[in-house]
Amino acid sequence: MQIASRYNGPPGSGNGGWSAGAFAVAAGAGADGRAFEVTLRVPPPLDTPLTVADGKVAGPDGTLIAEVVPVPDAGTGVPPASLAAARAAADGYPGFADHPFPTCFVCGPERPDGLRIFAGPLADGRMAAPWVVPPDVCVETIWAALDCPGGWSALQSGQVYLLGRIAVAVDALPEAGSTCVVVGAAAAVQGRKAVVDSSVYAPDGGRIATARATWIAVKAVG
Repeated sequence: MQIASRYNGPPGSGNGGWSAGAFAVAAGAGADGRAFEVTLRVPPPLDTPLTVADGKVAGPDGTLIAEVVPVPDAGTGVPPASLAAARAAADGYPGFADHPFPTCFVCGPERPDGLRIFAGPLADGRMAAPWVVPPDVCVETIWAALDCPGGWSALQSGQVYLLGRIAVAVDALPEAGSTCVVVGAAAAVQGRKAVVDSSVYAPDGGRIATARATWIAVKAVG
């Protein structure tokens, strides 16, 4: 398997959510409600042949890229927000003014071909965004959609964070072209670690996916 260059996060490496989703799918994850957890050991390389065996993802030189395990659940998720509230929140997306990785496939404002999930703050501190589901939606897409909205709840602290670990349960895939709502919230921030939750809600208001992730601060913003 490979992570195509289209699915970048920071320049030169894979978006954490998409990459983790691809690794999980290769290990058996699907849209069936089962939860899998992926720990990223190094930034996922792009356009590089990778092998997945016995829950380990390795590069061509044997470097351990990630580990995948089934887990009982992916956290309790984040309460829903209305589509109107999500649209209003997205107007305040902090990445419009200052984005550490503006070409990120999921949340980069400089990626017209990306998922364009621009999560902004709600009054209670949660982050929310509308999301128009792309025609090629798949399980990996949902993992990616769950990634950055949770991460931005940690980025509010003035640090740049990278995904270290994420557990996801996908119950169903949304219909292509429909508009979902993605919400994220910080559960705990201690030192360089931030634990965040996120959920995807279908147009009918039903929750179709949830995640709990650990992000690691790499440097201060500015």
